[in-house]
Amino acid sequence: MKRSLSPRQWAIALSLFTLVSILILFLYNRTHQDARFTAFADQLFLNEVQANPIHFHYTIDNPAAYGIDESTLTLPVYQAGEAANEIYEVTQAREALAAIDPSALNEENRRLYELLDSYLAAAAATAAYPYLAEPLSPSSGVPSELPLLFAEYRLDDKPDIENYLNILTQIPAYFDGLILYEQEKAAAGLFMSDKTADKVIEQCTALMDSAAFADGSHFLLTTFRERLQSLVDQKILTENDAAAYEAEHDRLLTTLVIPAYDRLADALTLLKGQETEALGLAHLENGREYYLALLRLRTGSYRDISEIKHLLAEDLRFQYESLVTLLARNPALQETIQESPALLPEMTPDEILSDLQEMIGVEYPPVPVNKNNAPIHSTIKYVDASLEAYSAPAFYMTPPIDNICENLICLNAKDTQDDLALFTTLAHEGYPGHLYQTVYSKRYQEQTGASPLRNVLYYGGFVEGWAMYVELASYDRAIELASSSHPEAALYYQVCRLDRQFRLGLYALLDIAIHYDGATPEDVQNLCHALGLTNDANLSALYEYIAEEPCNYPKYYLGYLEILELKKQAAILWSDTDQVSATYDTTDFLYRFHSFLLQNGPADYRTLARYLAIEMP
Repeated sequence: MKRSLSPRQWAIALSLFTLVSILILFLYNRTHQDARFTAFADQLFLNEVQANPIHFHYTIDNPAAYGIDESTLTLPVYQAGEAANEIYEVTQAREALAAIDPSALNEENRRLYELLDSYLAAAAATAAYPYLAEPLSPSSGVPSELPLLFAEYRLDDKPDIENYLNILTQIPAYFDGLILYEQEKAAAGLFMSDKTADKVIEQCTALMDSAAFADGSHFLLTTFRERLQSLVDQKILTENDAAAYEAEHDRLLTTLVIPAYDRLADALTLLKGQETEALGLAHLENGREYYLALLRLRTGSYRDISEIKHLLAEDLRFQYESLVTLLARNPALQETIQESPALLPEMTPDEILSDLQEMIGVEYPPVPVNKNNAPIHSTIKYVDASLEAYSAPAFYMTPPIDNICENLICLNAKDTQDDLALFTTLAHEGYPGHLYQTVYSKRYQEQTGASPLRNVLYYGGFVEGWAMYVELASYDRAIELASSSHPEAALYYQVCRLDRQFRLGLYALLDIAIHYDGATPEDVQNLCHALGLTNDANLSALYEYIAEEPCNYPKYYLGYLEILELKKQAAILWSDTDQVSATYDTTDFLYRFHSFLLQNGPADYRTLARYLAIEMP
């Protein structure tokens, strides 16, 4: 005989059913939201890496693992009016992201969501001003960047060679798109100054030196020949294969690439005449608003502009007063500075890098091992002499995200002749700088199963701020190495470090003064004269560089100061006593702080401060 449930039993059953239903819906929602976000992040990653075949080749070593046929990728050729579409595309991405509930995501996805939300907002803010970007900047623009990328383009097999040659065939259309964009900028009254245009025009002529091509000595020819010979030595190519590829390479450069550079130079010549002097963004319509958006995107600092100015000014005052005091107490240092003595033990670049690498595991955590325990290799080389005038003092070539074992550091001989400069530069680019930070981050992300999208969100303020931070710390190691033979090294290197910080801090402040406050060359000259910098030719060149490269110095030095602010915050949060100074800069504290930065970055500093606040003490 069936018995019906009592009212109380019905109530209990109904409650259980409701609870189970809610739990099922909750779990479904979490799983569903994670799946939606992962699909969104993966698609965004694929869109970004496939947008430019050159950048793709530097980012991905094994395209097949991502379901991509590299040979089908083409350069992004600009079309009429396309600049205005960027804000639409970023807005679409933000709307798609907003449709996902971050509270329903797992920890890893929620953190990426927060990063992406801030990143897209900053990108949208800059995209709102489509004609204020400058892809042809003399220091970092396309004309000077392309030859460097071509000279280091990885050639492992025949498909790599054929993809590279295919890219060369696309250069004329790519440059025509750049010309069209510059014409639209000019129509909007936002074309570069005549001085800047003259620099780019001169670059086009110098980089594509017809005499060097004619006698076979051009670096694009010699580096390509060297890479082909390496493949011949590995028996990947025959001598006949190499000869055929070399002939085709020469033909494409001569008939397509050089004429494209000539056409770009001619177009810029015709567009000149709008503005004689290079001035800051503040002198352009909406320039100040664009600069603020760019400053946030490039540095990852979310402080108000007044707070940023104060942070930089206070640091500048401290460095200046410390420098003046040190020189006043040690008059003999003036003579030492003029001599620029070589005080470090004689070491090759590889030996310096090896010495710096020994710092890892003491104040810096060791690089996480991967499942294959593959060793990390590094190669140091000098840029071709013909590129020295257009290259940075040094640069680290970021390895593909799926093969980080082979790393390359390129040095500029004209900027690294001084032994201290070479030492601190290798700390910046190698250990514990870019190379170490990049490899550590990628290995750590592999272990945590982070989305590959993390690798295409560029946080310049973190990356360069970290490199600046460890570069300045490397002066202490230089003092250790030099002081046993040269007791005077300690004071001299302290002066060098203070001078480096003073100048970089000043340049970062000038960046804001020029681009936000509208400072003129005369304003900058008067300020620098008051600080003891009186070489007017150098000051004129400095003004032009900052005017042409907005936010570059803040990316380095404001990024560095933001790390120091995080360090202060960590010392307070992690201190077991009221004596924060007892915690600050101990080996254990530094190891933990550096681990925090490396495991949570690259990221913007607002996000890092939030993560730090919730770290367990």
